[in-house]
Amino acid sequence: MTEGRVARAIDALRRGWPIALGDGDRAMSLLPIESADAGQLATFDPEGRADVLISASRAETLKLANQREAADPGHAVRVERAPWLEFDTATALADPALDLATPLKGPFRAIEVGAQQVADCALDLARMAGLLPAFFVLDGGSAPVLLSDVADFADPARLRIATRARLPVEADEGAEIVAFRSSDGGDMHVALILGQPNGQPPVVRLHSECLTGDVLGSLKCDCGPQLHGALKEIAGAGWGILLYLRQEGRGIGLINKLRAYALQDQGFDTVDANTRLGFRVDTRDFRVAARMLELLGQRQVRLLTNNPAKVAELERAGIEVVERVPHKMAANPYNEKYLATKRDRTGHQL
Repeated sequence: MTEGRVARAIDALRRGWPIALGDGDRAMSLLPIESADAGQLATFDPEGRADVLISASRAETLKLANQREAADPGHAVRVERAPWLEFDTATALADPALDLATPLKGPFRAIEVGAQQVADCALDLARMAGLLPAFFVLDGGSAPVLLSDVADFADPARLRIATRARLPVEADEGAEIVAFRSSDGGDMHVALILGQPNGQPPVVRLHSECLTGDVLGSLKCDCGPQLHGALKEIAGAGWGILLYLRQEGRGIGLINKLRAYALQDQGFDTVDANTRLGFRVDTRDFRVAARMLELLGQRQVRLLTNNPAKVAELERAGIEVVERVPHKMAANPYNEKYLATKRDRTGHQL
């Protein structure tokens, strides 16, 4: 089955195993740099021919891409293999945390990628696996996962309600929790329904998972206060829904988010930290939220958000946002720059 092939490929990447990815005419064999080691590289590429695949934003940081290529951070750039481009050097190319500690040998040369769509999709698969978007790559490969398989795997239409139960919470003792799961066995998302439908569009909050803020009380972001503030506001409105989306770190995953935190400690803001890691500024897919609302029978909402992109994406997916309700939290000395970046670089209306 399609979902089985992609799920197995993601599992293989996490284990440092090679995969093959193709578009029907061309294929690439790929070894993930982060999770593999020198021994696995020797097995994958005994002749030392494999080039390195990284994102355009990472290549631009390393001065290996021009501005046009770097305009799309998720675009793949291929770096020609050279005798000095062994496993440790490739790891330094992939991981910006090593930029200050590891002088790169060089020189490095960007070359024609070949199957560009395949290469770009490979970077997306790395993100799905929670890995840095970087591979050793060889052209060709048998029994590849197809690009259409990956597109099907990510299709929110596969999402279904798995179960639901009453869940008394501080904001509403009569709340109900609804769990969603797709047929591919990927991330599970939940909705918390507060109050009872009253004929009015529900107040809805799309909240992306944030372990550090929601659970540990991090002061680097405003996620925890936003979560708890949203529950109070929804309950106060009479009824509404909190959608808790498993899209940590704007979709790059927990480990990569913590890598971004480390880069922020070096002076980079949240936007530059994500692109320096090789990711797009925001890789979340709010079509997932639209599908959850559809399954809950809600096609009109009052959206509790400061992010116009959420409004636009929900409406593109068929959900009418009848009102955008501002959701402001007080700043603290640790998240002032973070909030300013959201306002000035990602269009949040704070």
